[in-house]
Amino acid sequence: MLPANRRVKRGEDFALAMRGGRRAGRSTLVAHLWSADLDTPEPRVAVARTGPARAGFVVSKAVGPAVTRNRVKRRLRHLVAARLDRLPGGSVLVVRALPPAAAAAGDELARDLDSALRRLGGSG
Repeated sequence: MLPANRRVKRGEDFALAMRGGRRAGRSTLVAHLWSADLDTPEPRVAVARTGPARAGFVVSKAVGPAVTRNRVKRRLRHLVAARLDRLPGGSVLVVRALPPAAAAAGDELARDLDSALRRLGGSG
């Protein structure tokens, strides 16, 4: 489990990463990464710039029933926790699971996550 200060909890932060960040899609997931822009005068962004990198997860009902969605979320959380320190401080990572994630093996999810992070510049 991610510590509270490493989790994305607010809808605005999810929107910040998903609408304002870079995106890399793979067969099982889509990763959205937002990094603090030094020229942004918004106070919330200035605070985010000093904090640790944070991560959030989106697993829709298209992935499967609740048991499947929770299993996919746990697997992704475990994979992201091991890679979160590689991201720049203050960045926000949102990982959105796609329906094939339900049947994917753990190593396939890890490969897709690493590939997406490399493409985003987060050193996967």
